Amino acid sequence: MELLIYQVDAFSGSVFSGNPAAVCPLPSWLPAETMQAIAAENNLAETAFFVNTGPNRYHLRWFTPAVEMDLCGHATLASAYIIFRFLQADIDHVAFDTMSGELTVQRRGDRLEMDFPARPPEPIRPCPGLVEALGGSPRKILAARDYFVVYDTEEEIHALQPDMAGLCGIDRFAVIVTAPSSTRGVDFVSRFFAPAQGVAEDPVTGSAHCTLIPYWAERLGKAELVARQVSKRGGTLFCALRGERVSIAGEAALYLRGSIEF
Repeated sequence: MELLIYQVDAFSGSVFSGNPAAVCPLPSWLPAETMQAIAAENNLAETAFFVNTGPNRYHLRWFTPAVEMDLCGHATLASAYIIFRFLQADIDHVAFDTMSGELTVQRRGDRLEMDFPARPPEPIRPCPGLVEALGGSPRKILAARDYFVVYDTEEEIHALQPDMAGLCGIDRFAVIVTAPSSTRGVDFVSRFFAPAQGVAEDPVTGSAHCTLIPYWAERLGKAELVARQVSKRGGTLFCALRGERVSIAGEAALYLRGSIEF
């Protein structure tokens, strides 16, 4: 069997930065175990698979090398980029049906703007070992799907060298760490760790911003924000709080296109 595959660097206007995602358009669904095997073979943070279900509409699923995800931002952005560039170049809006409900993407010049659910963090008692595995001195620990750990400065976020084996034992899906930005024009920074899900540190995590945006919008008293994920590759996200939804926008760049044979 031959299957088209694209690799896109999301949340970046050029290759070799942002977050790489593999994108595989399908004529019909493959068995879940086959999609999981392809994602493991790709060994990227996410591989997205989608099937066309109607005009401007697709069913979309995401896989890390280890598990199927309930929500993924950068692979949604990458999927929309492939649809707009190669599959339906005449449209500017696409809707995806996913495990997290309907997600839409609007093309706005060089940026793609995603509409996602807001996931505000709540106070939580952290599991034993979380702070020790992360390091540093957090100011506050909250959670939604993931632990949400707030530090005082951007410098602390850069300096973190987490114990990934320790983070594998936490009782949440992953860990978001965040702080106010010290860079002019950027409101907040973050990093994202999910070693138990096959992703030690994700370069740029759209789904994390479903939690980051409502927190920083309330703390900073502004609905529109610019975020920077300060992983080694790094990426910039243009964010807005829209009631119970969030807008997450960024650029994307094609790295490769080819085929899988199996």
